[in-house]
Amino acid sequence: MILYDNPASPFCRKVQVLARETGQMKGIEIRPSVGSPVNSDKMPTDHNPLGKIPTLTLKDGAALFDSRVICRYLDDQAGGKFYPKDKLYETLALEALSDGIMDAAVLMVYENRARPEGERSPAMIEAQWAKVTRALDHLESKGVSGGLDMGQIALGCALGYLDFRHANRMWQDGRPKLTAWFDRLSQRASMVATEPHA
Repeated sequence: MILYDNPASPFCRKVQVLARETGQMKGIEIRPSVGSPVNSDKMPTDHNPLGKIPTLTLKDGAALFDSRVICRYLDDQAGGKFYPKDKLYETLALEALSDGIMDAAVLMVYENRARPEGERSPAMIEAQWAKVTRALDHLESKGVSGGLDMGQIALGCALGYLDFRHANRMWQDGRPKLTAWFDRLSQRASMVATEPHA
């Protein structure tokens, strides 16, 4: 299998963390891909017409894209442990919330990088950050518990991306439970091996 990947992407990180947790990384070749919403020249558009990553091509040439689809596939290949049937919708809901945090945080970066300075919208950036803070406050009040599943992997990747791209906003402030949970998760070998970098 070939994974079109960027080490700065939290969505790509999700896939790699799961692949490592399930012992499938040795069967995956990483193809670095770089692009933006306004330039997909170096993205795997032959396999994913949306020009987005992660994209996973299988041995038969079929392509899977969107991190949630790829993660479901890899988990199925490994026996279904990370989408447990007894709490499937709880896991899916946490994964969706975490992906929403990633979406908002990535859009903040794109607003600054993909638009000329005079076209950037500070109001849009702050609106995206408001989504992030509401989600984090919800998670702090609800807590994160239970064994490691795909929702928790996605949340760990989302929080890691906030540290990577938005450290100045100090998401940890006022969220001691979520911070402590993330600190514990960050010690896993799969998380250490996939720490984001430019």
